[in-house]
Amino acid sequence: MKVIQLHQEEKQLIKLAVENNRQAQQQIYAKFSSKMLSVCRQYIKDIHHAEDVMITGFMKVFTNLKNFEHKGSFEGWIRRIMINECISFIRVQKKVKFIEDETYFEERHNNIESQFSVDDIQFLIDNLPDGYRMIFNLYAIEGFKHHEIATMLNISEGTSKSQLSHARKMLQDHIIKLKNYHNGTE
Repeated sequence: MKVIQLHQEEKQLIKLAVENNRQAQQQIYAKFSSKMLSVCRQYIKDIHHAEDVMITGFMKVFTNLKNFEHKGSFEGWIRRIMINECISFIRVQKKVKFIEDETYFEERHNNIESQFSVDDIQFLIDNLPDGYRMIFNLYAIEGFKHHEIATMLNISEGTSKSQLSHARKMLQDHIIKLKNYHNGTE
């Protein structure tokens, strides 16, 4: 019963926000802004740029809110807008270059040991080249398939697989270095 009530409250909040009710828009922003800033931060290293992209993303959310069809998660819909805004921002910055390398190798996935903090892991991801980081985030964090990533970024599926493979290899190398640093062997 509580889930239905929460869904109805969200639907009512969205309806009010579509009607340009500033309080409803503020409630939506307050509810989702910290999560969406985290999403933007995954793609964009600089927190100030990530905040700018998030704010631009929320402008698009409110502009297009009338198009939300209540067929899926409202948070997921907002998240998709944020991801697209991040990709657009990175493209405008012309920082991302995808190497048309169709060769890749499948690796076993090793779990990162719990000795690393979230900041350590974010640092490792931040230090990936932009193309690697973008594809790693889209695949490993957001759960997109390679054909979806290829369509989103206008690259081949093989390039997506290759970039992911290179990103994983680079992360593994950096994890070993970080592990050695934490153990005092470097």
